Amino acid sequence: MPFREIATLMDRFKPEFILLLCHQNADPDALCSAFVLSRLLQRLNPGVKVQVASPEGVSKLSKALSDFLPTGLVDDEPRFDKADIVVLLDTNTVQQLGSWTEKMKASSSPLVVIDHHAGHPETEKVATLSISDENVSSTCEIVYGFFKELGLTPTKEEAQALFLGIAFDTRHFILANSDTFKAAAELVDMGVNVRDALSRLSVPMEPSERIARIKACRRAKLIRIGDWLIVFSHIRSYQASAARALVEMGVHLAVVGGQRNDELQISLRSDQQFHRRTGFHLGRDLAKPLGEYLHGMGGGHSTAAGVNGVGEFEAAVKRATRILNEKLTQ
Repeated sequence: MPFREIATLMDRFKPEFILLLCHQNADPDALCSAFVLSRLLQRLNPGVKVQVASPEGVSKLSKALSDFLPTGLVDDEPRFDKADIVVLLDTNTVQQLGSWTEKMKASSSPLVVIDHHAGHPETEKVATLSISDENVSSTCEIVYGFFKELGLTPTKEEAQALFLGIAFDTRHFILANSDTFKAAAELVDMGVNVRDALSRLSVPMEPSERIARIKACRRAKLIRIGDWLIVFSHIRSYQASAARALVEMGVHLAVVGGQRNDELQISLRSDQQFHRRTGFHLGRDLAKPLGEYLHGMGGGHSTAAGVNGVGEFEAAVKRATRILNEKLTQ
């Protein structure tokens, strides 16, 4: 019973201030799961202060949702030294906290990780409690499970947030399984307007993002391993968007990096056919070893993952190519 473990931790530490953290550029699943969990914790413990924060802000889409939902997201850097418990949501490596990473590492507060990505050994070492389930669609689905475990019903506003997070991470339910559809149907019965909710997950693409995608295409380096078409490219921003665009164009796997000085940020995306036929898991089989090679961290889903580290992108390309050749030609 996952939430019972959280309740046991709270009974032990009797927190007055709980800090909920999302990853850099927090997406709707991260933001909505943090918002709803903050509401749940305050409902169960009326006297506790719960704060939601995201290093370097949230994504453009999440910002639009913030105008719709009272997420309570703070703009300033939170006080790690004041937090009695810290919770990471939708964040499976502390490196995804960006400029807050070192402060998180230095914190003596108990750390709870709630996530639906493949677990990362380094994070599991420092976590007091880890609630992770890669078989669920999203972190929002895990948080909804807390309500069911406790026999509680989310408010309409909370149900809307949970539905939005689930819909976003399943790409409008393309990646949903039967349990996800059941959860979504229950949330709809609580008052969620499906058409309105899904419309909020679509915002016009900025010219800068369009340009970044075009640049990624122009700079793409295509290789072929067996039947699989794999592309490497580099741009300064919108790496995840560019990687998605390259997969939508027809490649099986896209690796798009961005470099600022020695720091590297790499987004990995593959299509379902590639994962289904090869069993290759981007988070476990490529992001994790590539992150270790770059003296950083990597992790994620079977078809979507990310890496943070230091070094040159060309070195990362060579290492990734070696890993892919070893895994796909066995």
